[in-house]
Amino acid sequence: MKISDNQLADFASPIGKTEEEKCKNALRMVRDALKQIGYADNGKIEETIQADTFAYTLKMSTVNKKEITILVQGSYANKTNIPSQSDVDVAVILESTFIGEYGVFSASDFGFSTSDYDVFNLKDDIFLALQHKFGSQNVKRGDKALKVRGNTYRVDADVVPTYRYRDYSSFQRIKNDYSKKVDNYFGGIVICPDSGGRIINFPEQHIENGIIKNKSTEYNFKKCVRISKNIRELMDTHRVFDAKRVSSFGIESLIWNLKNSCFTEYPSVLWYVFDKVVNELYCNTSSFITYYEVNGIKRLCPDEDTVKAYSDFAKALKDFYEHEAT
Repeated sequence: MKISDNQLADFASPIGKTEEEKCKNALRMVRDALKQIGYADNGKIEETIQADTFAYTLKMSTVNKKEITILVQGSYANKTNIPSQSDVDVAVILESTFIGEYGVFSASDFGFSTSDYDVFNLKDDIFLALQHKFGSQNVKRGDKALKVRGNTYRVDADVVPTYRYRDYSSFQRIKNDYSKKVDNYFGGIVICPDSGGRIINFPEQHIENGIIKNKSTEYNFKKCVRISKNIRELMDTHRVFDAKRVSSFGIESLIWNLKNSCFTEYPSVLWYVFDKVVNELYCNTSSFITYYEVNGIKRLCPDEDTVKAYSDFAKALKDFYEHEAT
């Protein structure tokens, strides 16, 4: 399908100032609900964890020392969302209880003890607080997230209760530092679905690495991510490729793995930059098994099925997209 320069520019553009307000409103919505069950923000206001993002965050606590962090994450926070992505992703991170990987040590070596309050208790509490605040008809419990239905003054939001994750073992291996210090860990989050299992993510590292990549590519990285997401939607509409086979997060990670030189040969010529990205993805499908998520810690493709899905996407993108010369 031929895509004009004007279409590319439109696809590449961030949605705008309204997205920042959506992110703030989503965080405040969760904050106000949690205040009803004893959490306090001590007069603090939300702030971003990194400049040039909408990754707003706020710490809250209770009198009995439960501590949480509310964090806007995902494509809205990273400014890689497109119009078809309507939900703001808000993590509620339980800081006072965490899951750790200790390497050569154990939890007791650091003086840690067990807690009788876990992420499932947190999810129950948040669920009831959101229902009380916004009505049971507007809040649904999913396997991983609590879905809050928006309206004219409230945004759609996925609220994800999580543990803090402390990875001491990777810190020891990567930093070659085996000293027994409480702060010697890589911090992430752990999602515990109701159906079982664990999903480990590193949203703060994702946000930071995305900013670094964007600056290093003369701000073409996130433009190409938004273009690719929009074209994926077009491919789905034309039944060329099933959009559900690859995630928006995965597309962002695919493009993040490309060399910076892909984006900087003629950085002011958007069609040339995106052509280069499409060709590099198409020519490097055999390397996808070695690709990392944007956080730089987890592998993007844990198995051959995932490699095939992203390889099929790269090939379909190459076949579908054509720049319309003007």
